[in-house]
Amino acid sequence: MAVISLTTDFGTRDTYVAEMKAAILSITRDVHVVDITHEIPPQDVLAGALALEAAARWFPPGTIHVAVVDPGVGTARRGLAVTAGGRTFVGPDNGLFTPFLADAGWHAFELTAAEFRGAHVSRTFHGRDVFAPAAAHLARGLEPHRLGPAVTDPVRLTWPEARIGEGKIGGAVLHIDRFGNLVTSIPGEALTSLGPAITVRVAGKTLPLVRTYAELKRGNPGALVGSGNRLEIAVNTGSAAKTLRAGRGTPVVVSRTSPVGRRGRRRS
Repeated sequence: MAVISLTTDFGTRDTYVAEMKAAILSITRDVHVVDITHEIPPQDVLAGALALEAAARWFPPGTIHVAVVDPGVGTARRGLAVTAGGRTFVGPDNGLFTPFLADAGWHAFELTAAEFRGAHVSRTFHGRDVFAPAAAHLARGLEPHRLGPAVTDPVRLTWPEARIGEGKIGGAVLHIDRFGNLVTSIPGEALTSLGPAITVRVAGKTLPLVRTYAELKRGNPGALVGSGNRLEIAVNTGSAAKTLRAGRGTPVVVSRTSPVGRRGRRRS
């Protein structure tokens, strides 16, 4: 059975997500539809891209990921199907799929073939009328190239990366999760270059690096490598965002802690 995931900024109060699922099921019922999240902040394309980057790797090969964070809906912006790493991504050409364009074997196709769209295409709801039908047809075995012409210049976001220097790594907060943890642009594997003794500085505070949340005293902030393999700032049973008054873009610096060597005493 094919798997289609959905990632949007629609929320769940309105009927938009259900309408997308209805569009998929009207074309094929032999599909498993999974909600990644519908709580992307409205029009926040970077947050959508980060959510896809975190979740898509855990889905089986062949999964079709539909993502709709689309402030340009109804304009000249293209709709895309992107194949990368054995998966397919369907949505607007606005940078949502930036993390997957690092794959050397990616291919992209513009969604122009009318026969793989809904019968009526709203200018304000391409999630239901363009992207969901395209995903459903792909789930039925349609080859992506049949959706439209190849695209060689998909939009790419300016992707936040860590800056690695001598004994120091600089980055920034990318995302605040529902627990108030600050997810940064610093990948976990980058920390190994600094050795075992490390301190993290953010919002004017110097924090220890720990392995689990419980290693921190209740209410105290610290840093650790989270499940998404990014450095995170957390407060045990609290919100790092509130405690440190930090948000997206707040600088984060990780430094090697130099051991204090023995010094000889000066003779008087």
